[in-house]
Amino acid sequence: MFESRDPAVAHAQAYPRLLGDIGGTNARFGWQALEDAPITHVQVLPCAEHESLLAAAQTYLNAQGLSAPPCAAFGIANPVTGDQVAMTNHHWKFSVNALREGLSVSRFLLLNDFTALALSLTLLPDAQKRQVGSGTAAADAAIGLIGPGTGLGVSGLFPVGYQNKWMPIAGEGGHVSLTATTAHEFAAIQQLQKRYGHVSAERVISGAGLVDLYHALCDLKDGQGREITTPAEVIERAQEVATSTANEALDMFCGFLGSVAGDLALTLGARGGIYIGGGIVPRLGERFDASPFRERFEAKGRFKKYLQEVPTWVIHSPVSPALQGASQALSLTQWQ
Repeated sequence: MFESRDPAVAHAQAYPRLLGDIGGTNARFGWQALEDAPITHVQVLPCAEHESLLAAAQTYLNAQGLSAPPCAAFGIANPVTGDQVAMTNHHWKFSVNALREGLSVSRFLLLNDFTALALSLTLLPDAQKRQVGSGTAAADAAIGLIGPGTGLGVSGLFPVGYQNKWMPIAGEGGHVSLTATTAHEFAAIQQLQKRYGHVSAERVISGAGLVDLYHALCDLKDGQGREITTPAEVIERAQEVATSTANEALDMFCGFLGSVAGDLALTLGARGGIYIGGGIVPRLGERFDASPFRERFEAKGRFKKYLQEVPTWVIHSPVSPALQGASQALSLTQWQ
């Protein structure tokens, strides 16, 4: 998390707020007029159509007829360790201070997008999450978050005291090494190692990763099927033909996600549950429920019973919850 403030402004007005959820493919923007007000004027802009994040944000403000607010906060799919940012899954590079100045805001907060999403989890209404498998959330216990999209985001929340306060974590758990549990998975990973060397979880559990996994399975068979080049095509083919390589790839994708999510639950002690965000899993619907995800989530030997009691939810929200999380982050840092 990195904050930039205008040194000429001692106390910036808290509202209205420009909010952003910046991924490798799309930039989502929203506007919050007052405290506890809903986020409005939501617009999604393709990153590839704008030369910079500043240009995308300015396009949004102009399209919505909005003037520069006193403060803004963006979650971004990237590590945030200082003023200079170079996106992992997109070409945008920028200075946080320069971005604040370009937007003409007094306060600007940049944080990891999954840290922002994590901050929204305790505010998520029941209607915007769907449970997969069994388990009941333990009160005042850590919560985990994982989500495949353009990349693989990972975060979580830890309870602070007993006043329903939470501390988010910012990490790069999507880049942990991916491990196989079957000989077939190991063979697929070996195919990917030929191309990438190190095979991280994100190399498979992401949009591009699903395509790469599908191609790896094709190569292990007859090499046919490389005309499919997008995750949407893999998912569509999987739904059309139950015995297809695409269906096999989708099952393996969900199984890998279950294994990594189970590892996350054990690492964090996330008895408060694991949430699944990102743009891919919500689109799978009941197909995800029937996948190996939950079985693999629980398949941790002596800790199977422990994980059977940990609930897993898929986030279904019409508006990116990370926008609300970005606003939460602004409020948390307001007096620091």
